[in-house]
Amino acid sequence: MKFFLDTAEIDEIREMAATGLVDGVTTNPSLILKSGRDYFEVTKEICDLIDGPVSAEVAATDYDGMLREAAHIYDIADNIALKVPLTVDGLRACKHFTDQGKMVNVTLCFSSAQALLAAKAGATFISPFVGRHDDVGFDGMQLIEDIRLIYDNYQFATQILVASTRHPIHIVESARIGADVVTLPAKVLRQMFNHPLTANGLAAFVSDWEKTGQTIAK
Repeated sequence: MKFFLDTAEIDEIREMAATGLVDGVTTNPSLILKSGRDYFEVTKEICDLIDGPVSAEVAATDYDGMLREAAHIYDIADNIALKVPLTVDGLRACKHFTDQGKMVNVTLCFSSAQALLAAKAGATFISPFVGRHDDVGFDGMQLIEDIRLIYDNYQFATQILVASTRHPIHIVESARIGADVVTLPAKVLRQMFNHPLTANGLAAFVSDWEKTGQTIAK
């Protein structure tokens, strides 16, 4: 499973990329707003830090507008994945660019029917939002199971990119189901490192080692 960071904060990306566990980054207009940075400037910095796909979203909602914006967005770097909404115009733009061999991430997916359309349009990634799905009383992980089954039935190449993840269980369940990618905030990635038994065990080992009075490196 690939891990993408869901952020536009350069310091977070640099810190977590140093672990060697980050395979890509996803951004959206809300994350750009939160960063307070210029869209093109911050996206270029992210692309320079990360070798894998960096999702950068269009602001236009119409087909012609998406094509105009995409021309500028794809120019930022070779590892850009254009992010388009799951609408008629968005899927039309997706087909246009995937036919050219470019990466496209179709976002704001909330049903398996929508995911099927995105795969038919040749999307590189489909981004079902599990946390937001849970928020309105639906089972976000059931959606991932349904998409996985449909894609496997027809050997669609579109990668399932689980988005709107809120906690480590979302990540573990996505891995259990067989999602290709999860995008997660840095906070959730940090939480995955933590377990009280690990912390307690390490504290005991450190204490016992100090009692030996030995050193390994001098």
